[in-house]
Amino acid sequence: MAQRSVMTVGASMLVASLALAGCGTRGEDSNDTGGDTGGSAKVAKIGVIAPLSGDLSALGKGIQHSVELAVKQANDSKAIPGWTLEVEAVDDEGKADVGKNGATKLASDDEVIGVVGNLNSSVSQQTQPVFAAANITQISPANTGPALTRGADGNSRPYKTFFRTCTTDIAQGGFAAKFLIDQGIKTVATIHDKKTYGQGLVQYFTEAYKKAGGTVVAAETINPDESNYAPVVSKVAPSKPGAVYYGGEYPQAGPLSKQMKAGGLNVPLMGGDGIFDPKYIELAGSTSNGDLATSVGEPTENSEAGKKFLADYEAAKYAEPAAAYGGYSYDAANAIIEALKTSLKDAKDVKSARQATVDAVGKVSFDGVTGKVSFDEFGDTLVKVITGYKVEGGKFVSVKSENVS
Repeated sequence: MAQRSVMTVGASMLVASLALAGCGTRGEDSNDTGGDTGGSAKVAKIGVIAPLSGDLSALGKGIQHSVELAVKQANDSKAIPGWTLEVEAVDDEGKADVGKNGATKLASDDEVIGVVGNLNSSVSQQTQPVFAAANITQISPANTGPALTRGADGNSRPYKTFFRTCTTDIAQGGFAAKFLIDQGIKTVATIHDKKTYGQGLVQYFTEAYKKAGGTVVAAETINPDESNYAPVVSKVAPSKPGAVYYGGEYPQAGPLSKQMKAGGLNVPLMGGDGIFDPKYIELAGSTSNGDLATSVGEPTENSEAGKKFLADYEAAKYAEPAAAYGGYSYDAANAIIEALKTSLKDAKDVKSARQATVDAVGKVSFDGVTGKVSFDEFGDTLVKVITGYKVEGGKFVSVKSENVS
């Protein structure tokens, strides 16, 4: 399944403009692109690759719409003279093989200049080499797996086309460990879903938790395609942990929390940004009160830039909320747009400007929704703020934010 969101209007006008201007251009008689620029404009596309259907679509749609908002605003302000930007959204379903096919589709489109995505680190492992081979900039708003930028040895950047606006699980796992210790929870059981994100998050949490003086009394896994977690609950319960730390995402974490409480393991479940969504609370039910989560960055509504983004997003009347990664996706899209001001300035076509775009993204520096948007030599964000949340009254309430750099 693929979805496309195009910031131009009128099929008949599109056909007419193509006939007059030739392949690769669009007419600009459009309110959505900011009006007439005094002639035809060349087209550059920013791709979105995320789960737009399935269990994780609540997050994927927020990514898509946030990019759409950034692109619409850029077109309205004529940010790239002589060019119209469009969004090409592809559904990766949160699956590695589907994501690789989606990346191949985007890379084969000569008008694609950059891509925002993926949500899942395991999917990006498959899409990174596809985009790199085509010299297409990829900026993830959500991938927290450290190896994506630093390689297996922790110090070798695998793909110079890959960047991210969120920080990594090294920071998030360490913060979570200290967060639990500070709340007096000195024993935990860990459970993960065997996927790249979940396994890595538990690894970094475990290392930091033990170093801080905590004890891991049990370490178990689940299969993400199963829904009955009674067996793992029965394994963990006898160790009497003070909390369960879960590495994975909300479709499994919510039911796991509910079944823990029903099975007599009445302790908080804590997870990372993969569970930080209202859907988690919906799935976990009323017994989720007291559960904990971490997520990258400060709450969006805490800053003036964040408040403006949320207001603009609401005004655009998208069907789905911005969710956990909206601000990071908006900043990722704007990082590409900022780079395009340089790379497309004298470019004749998109394909010839791809490498220049990669180079320009590496040098961007601006104040975004999530803080200063800029990247280090590995493509990692320089902002490493993590926030801890607690479920109270059926919603996530922020408890503490900290810069862990």
